[in-house]
Amino acid sequence: MINGVTMRINVDDYIINTLKEDITSEDVSTNAVMPDNKSGRADLICKQDGIICGLDVFERTFKILDDSSHFEANFKDGDEVKKGEIIGVIYGDVKAILSGERTALNYLQRMSGIATMTREYVNELKGYNTTLLDTRKTTPNMRPFEKHAVTVGGATNHRYNLSDGVLLKDNHIGAAGSVTNAIKMAKAYAPFVRKIEIETETLAQVQEAIDAGADIIMLDNMDNDTMRKAVELIDGRAETECSGNVTKERLKEIAEIGVDFVSCGALTHSAPIMDVSLKNLTVLE
Repeated sequence: MINGVTMRINVDDYIINTLKEDITSEDVSTNAVMPDNKSGRADLICKQDGIICGLDVFERTFKILDDSSHFEANFKDGDEVKKGEIIGVIYGDVKAILSGERTALNYLQRMSGIATMTREYVNELKGYNTTLLDTRKTTPNMRPFEKHAVTVGGATNHRYNLSDGVLLKDNHIGAAGSVTNAIKMAKAYAPFVRKIEIETETLAQVQEAIDAGADIIMLDNMDNDTMRKAVELIDGRAETECSGNVTKERLKEIAEIGVDFVSCGALTHSAPIMDVSLKNLTVLE
């Protein structure tokens, strides 16, 4: 759950900007059928099985439009929900319910879809010592929501942004001139508390990364045989991360190779939304 302080200082601006995208001057449709402010309620209904995520963001969207709004939830983030179940009831000004409906549902559907897909992937790794990570391949201006959804689904966040950690990829290596130079320069520049991770594509680069003292070695787009040889070569001298062409079907065989982490961009860039709907709007006064 995103707590209240975090919501206000880190998330409200995102929600407000999304509401501005949907309401540039007024909600013409709502103002036409609801000229006066009246209290109302509506049911949040699940239309397919999945993992619900984003209920606090859903409620916050309405509270920004109407501070008296409140959501009575029958579930919490991370719960399994079934088609036809009433997830909860939103109460508030009918104008706010009508105007905020699409924005609130967009967040909830997107976050629930990511949590659902993530849970499916995490289940593939049960019994293994391999941790599933997300990536920075997020939808623009949706990163805090999508990263949160990944954790609700049971996976772990990789670095949040470029300020969050050192990850030297192929173009960084190109800019530095070599794997060795890139690691040496990163160690000289970054605070000593930062781990140095570097991307490798060949066994020769893996050996160079070991010799240069990398903390984490990413095995990028390697086939299983090459990855297995890389893990044997590293032999615990650095943590290992598999990245590239990671599908749900490959997860078990990757885990059996013995990598510490497996990162998967699909969790955020390819998860389908989960279908939920706001129905049965009732005017209470």
